[in-house]
Amino acid sequence: MTSADQAIRRIVIVGGGTAGWMTAAPLSQMFGTRPGGAANPVGCEIVLVESPDIGTVGVGEATLPSIRYYNDLLELDNAEFMRKTQASFKLGIEFKDWGHLGNRFFHGFGGFGPAIHNRSSVAHWLRLHQAGGMPSHEEWSTATVMARRNRFTLPEGGAPSAANSYSYAFHFDAGLYAAFLREYAMARGVKREEGTIVDVSLRPGDGFVTAVTLADGRRIEGDLFIDCSGFRALLIEGVCRAGYEDWTHWLPCDSAQAVPCDKTLPMTPYTTSTAHSAGWQWRIPLQHRTGNGHVYCSHYISDDEAGRVLMSHLDGAAQDQPRQLRFKTGMRRRIWDRNVVSIGLASGFLEPLESTSLSLIIHGVSALVELFPDRACESHLVDEYNRRMTRQYESIRDFIILHYKQTRRDDSEFWRYCKGMAVPATLAHQMEVFRRSGRVTILDRDSFGEDSWWSLYLGLGMQPEGSDPLLRQVEEGVLREHFKRLHMAVARTVDGMPDHAAYLERLVAGGR
Repeated sequence: MTSADQAIRRIVIVGGGTAGWMTAAPLSQMFGTRPGGAANPVGCEIVLVESPDIGTVGVGEATLPSIRYYNDLLELDNAEFMRKTQASFKLGIEFKDWGHLGNRFFHGFGGFGPAIHNRSSVAHWLRLHQAGGMPSHEEWSTATVMARRNRFTLPEGGAPSAANSYSYAFHFDAGLYAAFLREYAMARGVKREEGTIVDVSLRPGDGFVTAVTLADGRRIEGDLFIDCSGFRALLIEGVCRAGYEDWTHWLPCDSAQAVPCDKTLPMTPYTTSTAHSAGWQWRIPLQHRTGNGHVYCSHYISDDEAGRVLMSHLDGAAQDQPRQLRFKTGMRRRIWDRNVVSIGLASGFLEPLESTSLSLIIHGVSALVELFPDRACESHLVDEYNRRMTRQYESIRDFIILHYKQTRRDDSEFWRYCKGMAVPATLAHQMEVFRRSGRVTILDRDSFGEDSWWSLYLGLGMQPEGSDPLLRQVEEGVLREHFKRLHMAVARTVDGMPDHAAYLERLVAGGR
């Protein structure tokens, strides 16, 4: 056969919700109807099968900056997106009572100033801090200072400065976002089939999926199947038996309860994560409400008590009863198997402590587009996809584990377990390098960067025993003067920014 004969002619996405429609939207841009109604010459159909009887998890309302680039790729109108999803801006995450009771730190999006002699600005700050007389490193993070003062405006262009040294993401209603993308994808030719899958047909010999059959007898054939069926993992596990790596010995939380409450002011441009005796609680401010949830380990606290903890820490009137969720942290041993690619919860689950759920969907779709196969789904492409996604899952896993492992809390059995548990060799190596030399080691450039690791190490109270000798290339007095100027620039820049709520109101009303 020629390559044209082997081309993918129909993609079937199994499952809707956020993962399904976030997958359909960029594929519709590639293969769907062109502007003006012209058909795409590639001639590839996209069908999404969605069951009305199966709910979606819908708690992934906080995001990372990767969501901006995803939206930009789709050429979404920012004001329309924020209106239709009830979105607010996010500059990072505030952590309360992690590390020790009373501890408070911020993981902001962006840097702490320009690198100095090819070394992180924070590394130079640490040198001065150890010598004495330096404020917190967070004073040099524009995003952090903005968050503390509830300020927001978009980063400015031009030369690097305090006015563009930060990044941002969004909080939004995941259900509304899925509906927004459904409208986008269907306008570009994606066909939605409503029904429940009751049977899956396989090709003799190699076990490739050839079709799914719905309860009403409809048979939907395809060349490439994308499993967005959530925790059910209908194809990747139910059919392909890809296997699952269980990480609950490192990340023991296995339950969550979620509930919305009335919004309160000020509307903070950040997510809040507050550690409790057997887990932690999120707070996500939206335009119309505040999202809340308690992630916990059922071995150390009952569901009833977890619900009471959640409801007692709301800052507005609850709008519903808590919704119960169960999960097992881990990932598929093969995220792509044969002609089935799993995306979203079907591929794995990491608790939403660092808002990585939607980012993993974005990276999964991006990698699929980059490695897009023909009908043979050749093994070298499948293996490369699995290598990339496995590396990313493991890197994010380690970043989240660090929140728990690097604790001085001993006020509950849960925290004593976390403090004493062994960690993956990859994380143990990164922690040892930092502890011994004050260097940050990045194992996956597609997940959290150096400034994020610095925020976590320092926020949790880690102090290195040694330091990088090349930091002493700059004379201390000159370095202190440099940081003084930067500090003033950050403060002056944030002084001139509008209030987050006021900026948001003006944007969704059609202004800037």
